[in-house]
Amino acid sequence: MEAILIKNVTLIDGKGGEPKKEMAVLVRDGRIAEVGHVNRIRIPDVPVRTIDADGFTLLPGFIDAHVHVMMSPVNFANSLNTPFSYKFYDSIRNMKATVAAGVTTVRDAGGADAGVKMAVENGLVLGPRMKISITPLSITGGHLDFWQRSGVDVTPALFGGYPGNPLGVCDGPDEVRKKVREVLRAGADFIKVCSTGGVMSPTDHPEFTQFTQAELEVMVEEAAFHRGIKVMAHAQGNEGIKNAVRAGVHSIEHGIFLDDEAIELMLKQGTYLVPTLLAPLAVLEMAEQEGTMPEHAIRKSKEVIEIHRESIRQAFRAGVKIAMGTDAGVMAHGQNLRELGLLCEIGMSPMEAIVAATQMAAACLQWEEEVGTIEKGKWADFVLTGVDPLKNIRALENQDQIVMVIKGGKIVKDLRKQESKTK
Repeated sequence: MEAILIKNVTLIDGKGGEPKKEMAVLVRDGRIAEVGHVNRIRIPDVPVRTIDADGFTLLPGFIDAHVHVMMSPVNFANSLNTPFSYKFYDSIRNMKATVAAGVTTVRDAGGADAGVKMAVENGLVLGPRMKISITPLSITGGHLDFWQRSGVDVTPALFGGYPGNPLGVCDGPDEVRKKVREVLRAGADFIKVCSTGGVMSPTDHPEFTQFTQAELEVMVEEAAFHRGIKVMAHAQGNEGIKNAVRAGVHSIEHGIFLDDEAIELMLKQGTYLVPTLLAPLAVLEMAEQEGTMPEHAIRKSKEVIEIHRESIRQAFRAGVKIAMGTDAGVMAHGQNLRELGLLCEIGMSPMEAIVAATQMAAACLQWEEEVGTIEKGKWADFVLTGVDPLKNIRALENQDQIVMVIKGGKIVKDLRKQESKTK
């Protein structure tokens, strides 16, 4: 792999400090070899591809802590009539769109199995670095039990039910323990659980509490036995959030209904919050534009959207650790960086939103030693843009403003007109 030198660039390193001008970053063997002022970088005596990035800003590759690469916007009728293998090919498009948006690392919150992750790692398809949860755990009749009152169960069409991806429905401590073991056996990096109902599920509500605290404690305990694997909890209702935090989950996903007690518990436990502010907004947008959203999802999104924003605002003000996540798959992939603007709307500065999508998200994924900031030794995952994101964070929503994406030292997207020079 050739060395790459990016020079004369303004650097936002993901740590939250002021941007640095006239910087250079040297990449060798897929990792960051040097970072410093352009006049102080030592150039190795090997072929080096030089990218003069004067006028551009370099940031770490963004991280989305909550996606579903195997899902495209939900249409139940289409799901029932789509051949099983189709979603694997569809995921190729989803992952490519994710990378094109500048997101080079994701945590898949249900759907992607070990084979999807391996295909990316082995270079068969272009996609982001990935930590996977295989399949979400749900109680019978819970958020991810898509049994219909007609007697038809569409759960396998959406989540699991084939070799390498078991169905996630389980009840009681013994079943829960066994299901965690099955998901870990399948290659999960995280355990995903639904401790409340949700917006998209047909037979429950975000405030419905699902799984007991004792069942959640079993999941946390069992996962921890496997090299300290953590649990992420789809948790929207207040009591289900508090049950999950008390049980020791690593991150709360969505966090729609948060009260002061829940926020204090999260601060005490050091629990991460992944807001996914884009998800209910996208449901309403698609209902208006496409007409494919079920009535129950539209109704519940309208009910919770402002409550959700206020909960995240209060959590941020209190100092809860917030990592960016979008729930991409509910909306079309490639829109991930819209979440940055939404985070700014609840009170974050543009730099704080960037840190939530880089350093903080890397820590949430337990990958802070490898990604999330531009530092010597880490993977060379970068985004190059011609706009100043601190002045116009929403400009990053436009994929055309993500001029270059580098993942592991390889240029995987390049919209620049000029050619790079080779030493």
